[in-house]
Amino acid sequence: MCARAQQPERVRRIGVLLPGAAGDVEFQTRVGAFQQGLQQAGWTIGRNVRIDTRWATTDAAEIRKHAAELAALAPDVILAQGTSSVGPLLQATRAVPIVFVIVVDPVGAGFVASLARPGGNATGFMQFEYSLSAKWPELLKEIAPGVTRVAVLRDHTIASGIGQFGAIQSAAPSLRMEAIPINVRDAGEIELDIAAFARSSNGGVIVTSGPLAQSHSDLIVTLAARHRLPAISSGRQFVAGGGLISYGTNLADQYRRAADYVDRILKGEKPADLPVQAPTKFDLVINLTTAKALGLDVPPALLARADEVIE
Repeated sequence: MCARAQQPERVRRIGVLLPGAAGDVEFQTRVGAFQQGLQQAGWTIGRNVRIDTRWATTDAAEIRKHAAELAALAPDVILAQGTSSVGPLLQATRAVPIVFVIVVDPVGAGFVASLARPGGNATGFMQFEYSLSAKWPELLKEIAPGVTRVAVLRDHTIASGIGQFGAIQSAAPSLRMEAIPINVRDAGEIELDIAAFARSSNGGVIVTSGPLAQSHSDLIVTLAARHRLPAISSGRQFVAGGGLISYGTNLADQYRRAADYVDRILKGEKPADLPVQAPTKFDLVINLTTAKALGLDVPPALLARADEVIE
């Protein structure tokens, strides 16, 4: 009796498009969470799944190039982070399923027809609703009560940059704050704009979520320290790098949850039928060393709410 030869397991292909550099520790943590999620769902790299990753940095031309390359490979599904990556991918393909993470306004950006019924070849996970942006001036006022003017660093060329500023601007008057937009383009311009803003007293800085602002995070931390400006951002890496405070979505959790959607698509479900999900895990991080350098006493109630305190 002949033993039937065992058929090799079919290898599925996942594309990954990231607006970051391969050596970025935060991105490595997120990708690790994604791979862990895949493993828990039964996918093993090299056995039944292959991952093609493109590190596109935040350069728009590089992102477009890598999006076209990944689409041409026709993988089973593509994971993409952020509005700046998903837009070019959807221009490159309307056939390959796309799971996105860390997108602020997928409906406003035209990626999906609605959150409940995406309708096309993309679905995924929102970074937050615009209402979360209103928490940034509130928290800044709580930790630095003297702030009456905030420079809002945002990318005005994407829908989320406009929407986040709108939410901050709406919240500011009740906090007796004036919100002043600063459009992020390049390092030199950021330096000039923050220096000009800092000439008047009682200032603070809000760094909105977006690839441009995040890519200049180290510079913004340096300028905030130089001009003694309390600053808040959405990302933990901002505080780890010396910023004062951050409040935002736990991004590694988004990647972990994205692995579940990728698994479901690989098993036959369609992006059109998978609802876009809101974040469920948020982190408040405070840098006590930076607070001390700015002469700020962090309220005990705020410290008690923090998920992480850096000393």
